[in-house]
Amino acid sequence: MKESFLLLACFLYMMASADQAHGQQKFPAGSPSITAGLYAPTDLVFKLRSSPLESPFGIYFGAIFTGPDQRKISVPGFFNGDQEYIIRFSPDLTGEWQYETFSSVRQLAGLKGNMLVVNNTNPGVHGAVMIDGNAPRKFRYQDGTSCFALAFEIDWLFALDLDNPASLTKTSQILDAIQANGFNQVVMNVYAYDVSWKVDENVPREYNFSKPPEMPFPGDHENPDFSSLNINFFRHLDRVMELLHNKGITAHLMIYVWNKMVNWPPMYSEADNRYFDYVIKRYQGYPNIIWDVSKEALDYGRCDIPYINERIRRIRDLDAYRRLITVHDYEYCSREDDKVDFISIQNWRSDLYSQSLEAYLKHSSKPVMNIEHGGYEDGPYLTFEGNYIDPETCLIRNYQCVFAGVYSCYYWQNTSWNVVIYDPMNPGHQFKKPRFDYYKHLQGLFTRYDFNTLSPAKPKLTTNSLIGTDNFASSGYPLTNGKDLYLFLIPAENYQCNVVLPKGDEGLLEVTWFNPFTGEYNDSGITSWTSWAGFKSPWENTWSILIIQSL
Repeated sequence: MKESFLLLACFLYMMASADQAHGQQKFPAGSPSITAGLYAPTDLVFKLRSSPLESPFGIYFGAIFTGPDQRKISVPGFFNGDQEYIIRFSPDLTGEWQYETFSSVRQLAGLKGNMLVVNNTNPGVHGAVMIDGNAPRKFRYQDGTSCFALAFEIDWLFALDLDNPASLTKTSQILDAIQANGFNQVVMNVYAYDVSWKVDENVPREYNFSKPPEMPFPGDHENPDFSSLNINFFRHLDRVMELLHNKGITAHLMIYVWNKMVNWPPMYSEADNRYFDYVIKRYQGYPNIIWDVSKEALDYGRCDIPYINERIRRIRDLDAYRRLITVHDYEYCSREDDKVDFISIQNWRSDLYSQSLEAYLKHSSKPVMNIEHGGYEDGPYLTFEGNYIDPETCLIRNYQCVFAGVYSCYYWQNTSWNVVIYDPMNPGHQFKKPRFDYYKHLQGLFTRYDFNTLSPAKPKLTTNSLIGTDNFASSGYPLTNGKDLYLFLIPAENYQCNVVLPKGDEGLLEVTWFNPFTGEYNDSGITSWTSWAGFKSPWENTWSILIIQSL
């Protein structure tokens, strides 16, 4: 038989798990059937008997998968070292799938197999993040679940256990800490080397991840071998991606970064294309991936718009699953908004709400995310400070983004760059703990009130003339479903807020207050509608949220 003669091994790599629909399991070589979980990255591993004449990274290789609905997906494979090639498949439909390989190497061409896809049993896994078809400015998951994206930047996440092939202890600790507090997306680099700004000299060695021991290329930082790729580095990154997937955390993966002292190959070079294409081939099979071409792409003089356009075309050509694409650079996104799936902004302005609302209104057909708003909560070790370091200020800047209809991203100075305190909640630490808990309340608020149904409203320039619905309130920042639900972010300096809402059928307003710092809801009861109803927060001199349901 052709398969048994040419194929030494074809099996599925999965996590250790008793439930094959939950995680990943291994199958013995030559297994006649494969069972995989819905949305589970599934590795089909092929090993050659003899080395090909061409470069192992240059082989044309992949498979056509045919689903139970007869839909066909062409998935590229990738080299994994030791004459081993992998096709990483992410099934999006239960039932019987068939595949047949294609390749420029005869040994890898025309190989066939079957796969039974069963329901996913991991409650945290909902498939890929997509654009909500009913609300194009919002995200949803592949299974239809709303996605209130709340991101956390950890650029050096790839490095935490790079020297530990046995476990992901440090990586798990920080991911557990952020997941427990409502974050469902990590903004991370494929690779970063070091920073140029001043960092405390007293950072304990175990928390300083500058100059990691492995990089995407063989050799060292000063003398990388751009003619090849470092397979061990990517095998480790696989482990990180699997962990993120199994925790239900989206990996917002920045493929390049220009200001972290990485020695990159020249633009458009064979080495540059090899690296970039390899990342797309290897990681598209993780449904929790979002592609970001580069952090601060047009800064630092490293690349230009034509280069980013070309990189995006490469992603579109190689990615069988059409994962979402953005670029961490509003200069690019604003000029080339037809190239990206959602808009990324970096805005530190003091008038963050109004500028975020401006961006939301300008980009009417796509989600907008402020990836970096200048709020970097301080930690025990000095590193990049930005413009705002107070935990409460940083929290409110996230709320200002959200109430403008824009998704946001959180930074703690001692996890977001090369200094990573991976166990910040360890009771043995003597420093002030970061206020991750604030964001659990933020996620909870927009789980209780589905963010996908809410939109901001730009008020008229005057509070005169109460006719119409373009005032909503005398102050504060509104979100509404356009029918009967109104949320107002009320600044600390407000004595009260007067609302200007349409009168419901029953002429009644159900009033609730929410404290963003404690997560407390205060039920203020039901009151009669008036055209200028005034409400005072139960918490004086603090930011709060007024929630009104019109009955």
